Amino acid sequence: MPKPLVTHIYTADPSAHVFDGRLYIYPSHDRENDYGFNDKGDQYDMVDYHVLSLAEEGGEVTDHGVAISAQDVPWVDKQMWAPDCARGKDGRHYLYFPARGHDGIFRIGVAVGDRPEGPFKAQPEPIKGSFSIDPATFVDDDGAAYCYFGGLWGGQLQCYNSDGTTYTPDVADEPSGAGVRAYGPRVARLRDDMLEFAEGVRELVITVGGQPVPADDHERRFFEAAWVHKHNGRYYFSYSTGDTHLLAYAIGDSPYGPFEYAGTILEPVVGWTTHHSIVENFKGKTYLFYHDCELSKGVDHLRSVKMREITYDKDGKIIKQKP
Repeated sequence: MPKPLVTHIYTADPSAHVFDGRLYIYPSHDRENDYGFNDKGDQYDMVDYHVLSLAEEGGEVTDHGVAISAQDVPWVDKQMWAPDCARGKDGRHYLYFPARGHDGIFRIGVAVGDRPEGPFKAQPEPIKGSFSIDPATFVDDDGAAYCYFGGLWGGQLQCYNSDGTTYTPDVADEPSGAGVRAYGPRVARLRDDMLEFAEGVRELVITVGGQPVPADDHERRFFEAAWVHKHNGRYYFSYSTGDTHLLAYAIGDSPYGPFEYAGTILEPVVGWTTHHSIVENFKGKTYLFYHDCELSKGVDHLRSVKMREITYDKDGKIIKQKP
């Protein structure tokens, strides 16, 4: 059974990348509190980010300390949730993070650092046109960079129309009913400077048999935790199904989709949430990064990041894992 990468702090929502041959992991940083469980996610009251790194699987993990905290970002009120990082064409590193502003609405910010471990200095305002949670960056072979994001329930995705131009406050429920399709994650290509969207936000479509996933299909519909990686020239969009606690994935021929549902990567772990990333071809292997609550003995908001190798079958399907 994989062990937590670190045990001196609680970490979750790991976004992993290889920079200069070393593996860097950008998790959220869980802390103890007395909020209790609710569907808005108030118990996930994170206020800073640590960066972890290691040279090889099973090797010593370095905690580089606090890379940025909420007090460093003027627009942030609370809940610095799942982040991600990308290297720009200028060689600098761009940390993307969601947080609630002082109006209670989630938006996505970006902070810049010279080194992959930080420290990072945040832009004074969130990215224009950004909303919801869980930003994940993907840099394609041609250098184009994309930001995927979105999360239902506490992540507020259900409050927006498809391009994010209309916000309806206090929408608590996701779509439901016969003939209703599920909400999709969102994507926007990033400008070359990595600081803003280069285009309007688009809604991605996940399909089953060529048709959009129905809203009531909670074992296959998108809930949160978008991630994209590329394998043998095709785009793999993976995500969490939320209340059914699966990591699922779909495959497409464009970074904009559509993505055809292909199966489950990981069955439910100990704890309510599941959130992940995938690194292709690190020292010749593919690795899944995820979290569970085994170390905290099931305390839902105190999670620990783990990693494990995953493999593909002859058809390019990811072979399902058990926790």
